[in-house]
Amino acid sequence: MPKLLLLQPPVEDFYDTDIRLQPIGLCYLKAAVKKHLPEFLVTVRDYHRGRGRRTIPLPRELKYLREYYAVHDRGPFSSFFHYYRFGADYTEIAAEVAREQPDLIGISSPFSPYCREVVKTAEAIRRSWDGVIIAGGSHVSCAPESILREGSIDFIIRGEGERPLVEFLRQWLGDGDYGRVANLGYKAAGRTILNPLEENYPLDELPLPETDDFQPEDYLYENRPVCMVLTSRGCPHRCSFCSVHRTFGHRYRRRQPAEVFREMELRYQQGYRVFDFEDDNLTFDRKGFHELCRLITHHFAGREIELLAMNGVSHKSLDRETLDLMRRAGFTHLNLALVSAAREVLQAVNRPHLVDQFSRVVREAVDAGFAILAHQILGLPGESLESMAETLALLAGQPLLIGVSIFYLTPGSPIAAQFPPMSAADLLRSRSTAMAIETPECTRGDLFTLFITARILNFLKGLDFDGEEAGFSELAENFSGGNNREAVGFRILTRLQREERLYAFNGGEFIHQPRFDSRLFFSVWNQIGTLTTQQGKRIHLLRHEAVESVQADNH
Repeated sequence: MPKLLLLQPPVEDFYDTDIRLQPIGLCYLKAAVKKHLPEFLVTVRDYHRGRGRRTIPLPRELKYLREYYAVHDRGPFSSFFHYYRFGADYTEIAAEVAREQPDLIGISSPFSPYCREVVKTAEAIRRSWDGVIIAGGSHVSCAPESILREGSIDFIIRGEGERPLVEFLRQWLGDGDYGRVANLGYKAAGRTILNPLEENYPLDELPLPETDDFQPEDYLYENRPVCMVLTSRGCPHRCSFCSVHRTFGHRYRRRQPAEVFREMELRYQQGYRVFDFEDDNLTFDRKGFHELCRLITHHFAGREIELLAMNGVSHKSLDRETLDLMRRAGFTHLNLALVSAAREVLQAVNRPHLVDQFSRVVREAVDAGFAILAHQILGLPGESLESMAETLALLAGQPLLIGVSIFYLTPGSPIAAQFPPMSAADLLRSRSTAMAIETPECTRGDLFTLFITARILNFLKGLDFDGEEAGFSELAENFSGGNNREAVGFRILTRLQREERLYAFNGGEFIHQPRFDSRLFFSVWNQIGTLTTQQGKRIHLLRHEAVESVQADNH
């Protein structure tokens, strides 16, 4: 019986989001192969989750970050410091593969900044094993040559992988006529060949993803087993910073609600209690999504479940009826992407969302009982500092937490065409933490300052105090005692007000952060006036009169 090993490699970064990295794509591939080629023995291995972390040297391409991430800050406004490998060591992976002796290996490459880990994994395996290695995933779809040119990789698959993988395996078993396999990339006579793209199997013909290589307790959300669910593939919008269409094409397709519910029922019987919907546009098909919510509400009544959509929900397709149905079904949190409060910026990135829609959805979601996280993108090409500051100030006044993502180039996205071709170093820096893209309007120091500003605002938004409103000075006095998080935070903020300098706290002393621009910070602070906490309480801020508008700043 031929053996196929599908593996998820480790990740190297400043931080990890491993609860969202259950390898659901590999589980779909396993199910498709088992359905169409039952003679294969298919195993999925996750070498990322549950394999620990190790501090590793910062890559030379990111050395410029040391002046920004210079302090191991233990205060409430910390950024980053250590660089880690999250997951197994490459020699450990190679040793396990050598023991299993598969005939073929498939490696997932879902994110461009981690494509180097895919190559390192393949190279380590190659030293003690000489079978076929094939790579796929979103990064491969966006930048296929970046992986195919590596000597350790034999084949790649672009786009959705179920049908191409099945057809590739058929050719591997048969005549090896790989030119007949749609979406496949390979090397021949010193050339790289990319076969034409064709459509995948219809969604409702795909078998449910096979998760039997894992235990429910392998992936936890707040100590409860969590699994990922996809109700659709693709997105009808064309935001210029997004490359999802390189993987899923330009058609939005949705599974039948009854099939999604059947999958959830199976996962519940297996022990999962939290369901994370990872769709790129979960609520676009309003009718189908409402039907799914009603099925969940009816059949899971009285049972312990929680529903999440960590990948975010488009506020363009939300209304009060949808929010109420979501709440009754078991959704408790909303991740919304505002991106920017400036209409001209949204138009420039081809985003069909309006700020008025966002504000309405926030009001209705709060009334429905949701906790909200709203995302802003900092540093979009062409957006001014004034515009970014105004967006932060707008979010500060809403009853939600602020999530900021620093703009980075994604290969294959429309906006990437405005830049020179991406190098290997550019791919490594294709992450928010890299603060890689400076624009005429926004420097790296500005990005760092606005990122920390959002953390300061969230610190205040998370405070719990008596009454419905309070002044900043009153809260500073009330939380001044001890060395807890709140006391340290207010000591730093009081000094920031007095000295116009931000300090980090390493656990023993306060250390000046010279890359933080207090003038830019106070340009945001002075626009807020009254900050609204996540619980809807109000904090009246002290205006910092010494700081003029950021418009006078010479960036």
